[in-house]
Amino acid sequence: MQVCLHLGAHRCATTSFQEYLRQNAADLAKQGIGFWGPRRTRNGLLHGVLPTPAVGRVEAHAKRARGRIRMNLHQSRARGVKTLVISDENLIGSTRTNLRLGGLYSGVGERMARYAEAFDGQLNTVALNIRSLESYWASALTYAVVRGHRVPSAQQVQNLATSRRSWRDVISDIACAMPGVTIKVLPFETFGGRPEVQLSVLSGQEAPRSYARVRLNSSMRLEDMRAHLMDSAAGALPKGEGRWRPFDETQCAMMRENYADDLMWLAGGAEGLAQLVQDPEQPAAGLNLPHSDVTRGRPHDKHNRRLAGSG
Repeated sequence: MQVCLHLGAHRCATTSFQEYLRQNAADLAKQGIGFWGPRRTRNGLLHGVLPTPAVGRVEAHAKRARGRIRMNLHQSRARGVKTLVISDENLIGSTRTNLRLGGLYSGVGERMARYAEAFDGQLNTVALNIRSLESYWASALTYAVVRGHRVPSAQQVQNLATSRRSWRDVISDIACAMPGVTIKVLPFETFGGRPEVQLSVLSGQEAPRSYARVRLNSSMRLEDMRAHLMDSAAGALPKGEGRWRPFDETQCAMMRENYADDLMWLAGGAEGLAQLVQDPEQPAAGLNLPHSDVTRGRPHDKHNRRLAGSG
């Protein structure tokens, strides 16, 4: 059984992807594709993998977690599951922690090392969604403010914009913690809102299109945020309508450049640590480039002679 650990990340249409898998669970089971989502992973299945202030020894809790995971994997295998997709964006951390520390998933290495040990070598693939940094942080801030986080100050916004930690660091930490596991990186700009394409890439099978356009947890617009928040918090938001853009043009340019560097690193092979997944519906050009009109001829003459009148 192929086991794929889908990590998200947050604000990368992960909840919509999970809903798509949940709604199509019956049809996917006929194809031998199984799904464990947050309703299962956060309901005691992974309890004890990460140390908690619980009564008892940490080693004992981790050992019970390994046994619990092994038993559930065996049950899925016995039901005929050939590809199991486990999706939970909280496995790598939380949006709140990212904002508090001002960086992307700072503790992801230790977390993934513990999950790799808990799955006892049965993970084959890890899938990570990434997103352009200025849109990721803007979406994360919107999500947090709507849920009670204070509107960030100008200095806090600047700190996020100038953070040196990028997706490359996150990927490197995961690769270091999970040697031998294939890491597939799926950009949000390509796969966001296309869960059926994402599943096809991860499973190697044709995916159903039902419920493929369900959108969950999308970012609120400014006018909706003001209506949702208390007057004091709403007053700290900028005026206008549409998406909240907390970063100025200079800050956006810096983050776009960092993201472009990450994509270039991935496209160049990522030092053998990860694979950048391309859009399967738009294959790259081969050795023979498509024919294009590279010369000018008589059809262009009539356009050239259309001169402006004398007044």
